[in-house]
Parts: sequence; C-alpha cells; structure tokens
Amino acid sequence: MIWSLFKIIFFVCAVAALALGAGYLLEAEGGLTVVVGGREYPFGPLESVIALFALVIVIWLGLKLLGLLIALWKFLNGDETALSRYFARNKAAKGFDALAEGMMALASGEGRVALAKAEKADRYLNRRELTNLLTAQAAEMAGDRKKAEETYRKLVQSESTRFVGVRGIMKQKLADGDTDTALKLAEKAFALKPKHEDTQDVLLKLQAADEDWTGARKTLSAKLRYGSMPRDLHKRRDAVLALSEAKKIFDEDQTIEAREAAIAANKQSPDLIPAAVMAAQGYIEKGQKKYAARVLKKAWEAQPHPDLAAAFAAIEPDETPAARLKRFGQLGRVHPDSSETKMLMSELNIAAEDFPAARRALGDLFETDPTIRSATLMAAIERGQGASDAVVQGWLTRALSAPRGPQWVCDNCQNIEPEWTPTCNNCAAFDTLTWKRPPSAMVAMPGGTEMLPLLAPKGSDVADATNAVLETTAADSDVIEAEDLGNPQKKGA
Repeated sequence: MIWSLFKIIFFVCAVAALALGAGYLLEAEGGLTVVVGGREYPFGPLESVIALFALVIVIWLGLKLLGLLIALWKFLNGDETALSRYFARNKAAKGFDALAEGMMALASGEGRVALAKAEKADRYLNRRELTNLLTAQAAEMAGDRKKAEETYRKLVQSESTRFVGVRGIMKQKLADGDTDTALKLAEKAFALKPKHEDTQDVLLKLQAADEDWTGARKTLSAKLRYGSMPRDLHKRRDAVLALSEAKKIFDEDQTIEAREAAIAANKQSPDLIPAAVMAAQGYIEKGQKKYAARVLKKAWEAQPHPDLAAAFAAIEPDETPAARLKRFGQLGRVHPDSSETKMLMSELNIAAEDFPAARRALGDLFETDPTIRSATLMAAIERGQGASDAVVQGWLTRALSAPRGPQWVCDNCQNIEPEWTPTCNNCAAFDTLTWKRPPSAMVAMPGGTEMLPLLAPKGSDVADATNAVLETTAADSDVIEAEDLGNPQKKGA
C-alpha cells in the first residue's frame, strides 16, 4: 500500500517536471543552428532537444547495424557469435525434442520409431552418451542386435559410459547363451560399479552356474556390505555356497577339507538339510557320533527329511532293528504328527517285524496324505501280517497312481530335482530349491519313493518278504523298483 503510494507520487512529480521543462523550452529564446552545404537550419529550443534525441537513436542503430555486420562476418568465418549460438540453440532444441520422442517411443515398445528418432537426435545433438544409449536400446527392441552391439562398443570407449556399454554387451551374451563371456563381462561391470544390485545378482548367478563358489562368496559378501541383501539371508546363502564348496572338495577326494567345510556350513545354517547331512558324515568319519546325532536332530526339528533319517541310521550301521527303533525314538518325539515321522516310525517297526505297531504308527496317513511311499508301506505291512497277494497287489496298485510326495522343487520355475543342488538345473536360479510338494504329481522322481534303508538286515525274512511283494508287481510297472523295499544298504545304512 505505501509502496504503491510512493510510485503514484513519483509518477506525478515526473509528469510535472516534464511539463515544466517543456514549458520552459517553449518560452526560452535562442536555439540551435545547423549549417549543411552552406545552408542554415535553425532549431528552436524544443526542436533542438528533439533533434538531439533523434541523433542518439540514429547513432545507436548505426552501432547495432555495425555489430550485426561484424557478427555476420565472424559467423561466416566460423567464429562463435550470437548468430552461431542462436542456431546452436535451435539445433539443440530439435535434438532434445527428437530424443524425448525417441524415449517415449522406446517406452511404448515402438523400436523402429525410437531408432529413427535416435538417429535424428544424433544429427542435432553433440551428446553421444545420450544418443548412443537410446540407439542401442532401440536397436535391441527393433531386433537389430548387430547395431545394438556396435553401439554398446562405442559406449565402452568412453569412461563415463563404460559401465552401460559393458552391461549391455553382457546382457546380449547372456541372451546368446555365451555364459563364459558373460561371466567375464559381469566381473568387469562389477569392478566398475560394485554397488549396482542387478550386476551383483547376475554375477552371483553366473558364478554359481560356473561352480566358482569362492568368487560367489565374495560377491555375496559385497551384497551384504553395500546393503543389497539382509544379514539373515546372507547367512543362509553363504552357508549354501560353503556347502557347495565343500561338496566340490569332497568330489576331489580331499576329505579332511570337505569335512571341515561342511561342518562350517552347517554352523552357519543348521536348518540346511544337505549341510546337516554332510556335517554329520564328517563327524561320523571323525568318530564323533554324538555331534553327528546333535546336528541331525537340530535339522530334523527344522524340517523332517528322509536324508536326515538315512544319515541318522548311518551313525550306527550295524545295530539291530530293535536297537535302531529305540535310538530313533528321539527323532520320533519331534514333530510326531508329521507325515515323514509317521512313515519313518512305520518303517522302523517293519524292520523290527512288529507289523501291528507299524500299522499304528502309520495310522490313516494314506487317507489323509496319500503318497507312493505310504501305499508301499501298507503293502509291506499287509505282506508281513500274512495278507493275500490280492490285498498286497491292491495297495501296490494304489501306489502307482498316488502322488510322489515332497520333493526338491524350484520356487522360481517349479522344476523338480532328484536331489538338492545350489542352483536349479532348469532356470539356473540360486538357492531356490525347497523340500515341498510339487504343483503337479505327474513327474516321477526316485528320491521321493525310495524307502529309507531302515527295514532290516539283508537276507532277513522281512527283506525277503518285501522283495517278494515287489516281484509280484514288477511286470505291471517299472515305476516301483524292487530296491525301493528290498535294498537295506541304500543311502549308507
């Protein structure tokens, strides 16, 4: 409000001053006389002032025209001037418009349009890092892999865009199935940007597929260090890598190193079933049966599994069926309602030739949770109790159409593996195998149907009886193998 008042007062004073000055000039005498070519041009006071202003304007316009001529001369000579900057701004504006249109086309899935816009932007802009990136991605979308690779190689030549170029070529090599080259490129990309999470994941996956467990553990540690993986997940996956490293050492017959590595892996993740089995085997080799039993029991508490029971049996391979049944009581009391526990206790009672107890242990498991294994156990129980061949064959017929039960299933692609591996053999995903029921029970896997080697010593009446059961149905199908019931030496018992 006050400032507005000041502006009004200033405007009134200025108008008054101009009016006063104009009146003074009109009343003043004298003036200005200009002589041009012998002729005089008289000017009054007011006319003199107007002429002076006109002269100033003419001189200003003359200087501007002179500057324009000089700028034009410099422009023609290639020097930077206002004219060159004007045209450069227009050119850059057209280039950025083309770049924006190319990015929109790329986001819309129009590869050819994006490639054309990228080429147009490249003509107008002097920003190779932008236009080359758009060109490479557009060429990939348009299916021009050769042009995409050429452009990515141009990006590699510049330090500022080297990571993008290396990563682009790496993805192309992965798409081509050239994992060896892709692994080297992933290592290079990781060295350039160790914090990049996607590069970490690709490198870890390639190292695991290449069985470079030492390098994979370093990459995993980097993921933890840079905050791209929670500590509990890192601990679990580092245990998986340590176990894989131990298995590799074991395959090379370096048993002492493998044993120590397996024990270390089990300490990192006690619920990892393969690690518990290998650690228990290491303790057994060292004669530390108590530690082996403790490791297996802790893993059983996390999840009952046939491999754990087989390893538990291997602690005392020469014990009698009755002694084994008594020793396995400590596992039977853990998760007593589990299907695995029921089948385990039923097998132990069959091995001890206590068929009524085996039936009680199994209960109504086939009705509530039917599997090939539970049906086969019922066949063995019926044979042991002297049932007719028709009854036994009836159970084995049910086994042919029963689900396989829990297996190692990949959480990523639902592929079923016969045994645990650190990476899925189908999709190469790392640490995705879970012991669970597959979505489809149509795939036959031997690991889900084999009975544990707990039935009876070789040559006993029970073993002969169960072999006879299987021999009667061998002609019907080769899905139920004779060794499923009759080979008590399986899995190290």
